[in-house]
Amino acid sequence: MSVTRIVEYAFFFSLLIAAGYFAWLLLSPFLPALALAAVVATICYPMYTRIKHYMPRQSAGMAAALSTILVLVIIVIPVFFVTTVIVSEVVSFYRVIGADDSSTLVTYITEIEERIQYYAPGVDISIIEQLRQGTQWFASNLGAIFAGTASTIFLLVISIIGMFYSFRDGQRFTRWLIRVSPLPDTEDEVILARLALAVRSVVVGVVLVSIIQGIVAAVGFSLFGIERAVLWASIAAIAALLPGIGTSVIMIPAIAYLFVTGDIGNAIGLLIWAAIAVIAIDNFIGPYLMSRGNKLHPFIILLSVLGGISMFGPIGFVIGPVIISLFMVLLEIYGHNIAIQAPAPAPPKNTK
Repeated sequence: MSVTRIVEYAFFFSLLIAAGYFAWLLLSPFLPALALAAVVATICYPMYTRIKHYMPRQSAGMAAALSTILVLVIIVIPVFFVTTVIVSEVVSFYRVIGADDSSTLVTYITEIEERIQYYAPGVDISIIEQLRQGTQWFASNLGAIFAGTASTIFLLVISIIGMFYSFRDGQRFTRWLIRVSPLPDTEDEVILARLALAVRSVVVGVVLVSIIQGIVAAVGFSLFGIERAVLWASIAAIAALLPGIGTSVIMIPAIAYLFVTGDIGNAIGLLIWAAIAVIAIDNFIGPYLMSRGNKLHPFIILLSVLGGISMFGPIGFVIGPVIISLFMVLLEIYGHNIAIQAPAPAPPKNTK
């Protein structure tokens, strides 16, 4: 290669890196909204293709607009409303345990601590302090998205517009990615197909199941007298990602709390409700949804959900597992399509 050609390549890639860096600076404030739009469009793309089939002249624009409206009505608005309620209840709960040491809940937890310390004098678990730290973490991470109403609405609008164009121009963008990628087209197609499958399987097969369990818990808490039902149900939804534990980490203390406070009727009712819900979800709904695609280990999903909430706010509940899915898919593609093509190391020579 001539010196002139080397200089041309060096200049080109330097310019490309600089332009990419400034493009990152320009787009990074909108990445959570754009990522949410891409994830929702990936999940709901089969719905878009069906709607497009019935549109006049199979108009992609009309189908994308109708699909975006349906997603907005069915998913975005309810999630935004529920998140608002959760933040409000987290702040209220933090004020209760932070200032009111005479509340029934604080008294109940204090009695538990005293009994534990009676049987294990050297153990200092500080349940109230842990709850205060946990609710403070929840409030800071979930509340960040509501720090400014104008910015929240603006990002929501960006996400809605991104969903529209993801539906309408998704295939065209995918073909462009395949064309500009330095990898062979067949490997690009495998990566994109597996990523789409991973997104749908994680969101539908794991996140959706945990959301259903959270909804069931919220209904049970509301029916049987547990205050701040949405807050505890949201924690139950995250706990549902724990293998072998699930919503019981919230349900059992709630039932015990009702028994201790003398509300025996509601305690028995919540116990029956939890048993029926767990049986129905674990044996019917969960296996059906989780069988639709690849699976990540539940513990990995739990960590990705918590990390996603820390980085992106409420939408991190979905974006976190999707990022991990992308990483796992790339590793799998590397193992199946790249690593096996590398020449095996030569066996050591026999010196005898």
